Amino acid sequence: MISVDSLAAGPLFGLPLPELWFGLVFTMLATFLFLDGFDFGAGAIFALLETDDERETVLAAIGPFWDGNEVWLVVFGGALFAAFPPVYAGLFSRHYLLMFGILGALILRGLAPEMYEQRHDAAWQRWWGRAFVAGSVLAPFLLGMFAGNWLVGATRSLTLVGLIVGVTLTLLTVVSGAAFLQLKGRAQLPDSVTTYGTAATAGYLLAVVATLGVLGIRLPDGLSALLSPAIVALVMLSIGLAVGYTVALRREQSLRALGAAAAMTYGLVAVVARLMYPAIDPATGTTVRGAIVSTLPLNLMTIGASLLLPLVAVYFVVLYSAFSGPITPEEAY
Repeated sequence: MISVDSLAAGPLFGLPLPELWFGLVFTMLATFLFLDGFDFGAGAIFALLETDDERETVLAAIGPFWDGNEVWLVVFGGALFAAFPPVYAGLFSRHYLLMFGILGALILRGLAPEMYEQRHDAAWQRWWGRAFVAGSVLAPFLLGMFAGNWLVGATRSLTLVGLIVGVTLTLLTVVSGAAFLQLKGRAQLPDSVTTYGTAATAGYLLAVVATLGVLGIRLPDGLSALLSPAIVALVMLSIGLAVGYTVALRREQSLRALGAAAAMTYGLVAVVARLMYPAIDPATGTTVRGAIVSTLPLNLMTIGASLLLPLVAVYFVVLYSAFSGPITPEEAY
């Protein structure tokens, strides 16, 4: 039996808990960026569709999922606050305007479909449709700005690296969104969705090149950090996944394309985490081990997470199983 004294004496089972929580925090962030990312991407594609039926199909496709997917943003913020409170305080105080912008975009993205369905006159739906698109595009763009500024330790919210990473992440959500919409609404949506997905993939790869170029100048270690074996391997893997995604999407192998998009998202976040480590707040030079909470609460959080996260995973398995398969023309948001 584990006692309080043993929990306070050292890390649970001798595990490297600071590094495990560092990885867990970024895994939660990547999970949010993928799961809510295809919702964001669907919202961006919504702007390019021509008929009411096509737009209704997009709303019906994401309807059961988007609010559940946002749980991972809350889990990410909660884990960062609980495990690395100085980092949470520093990041959110330096970039509070970005935080308000992200929250505003998420609110707009969530509110707009509800309002869109309340009335069916053209002007009303046109206005709320635009609001839905704006929220869907601004949310990943501002999240990308936040991630880019975090990586390079920027103290200002508006930076070149933030803008480029924002564009990169927004394009990646369109990549995910196209695969998701092909999976859920293949019969009701035009072939142009595939074109949007492949075009976004090409744009994403170009944006990654631009991001790496800026980081090579902006990071303290410059090109030496980017040429490390782990980073080179992740970048080459992303290129291979992008090719595989394009092939799968054109062959209407939607699930494979969505899996490739997921791997690209986790790979992008892994690049950010690898470039940052062992620091977790480059702006102050705070390291992972310097920012972690004391041993007792860290051990207790680890036990709690090992119990709660599997339950959250089961919830999502049930959710996606219950609403699996393509949507029917009768389904609505």
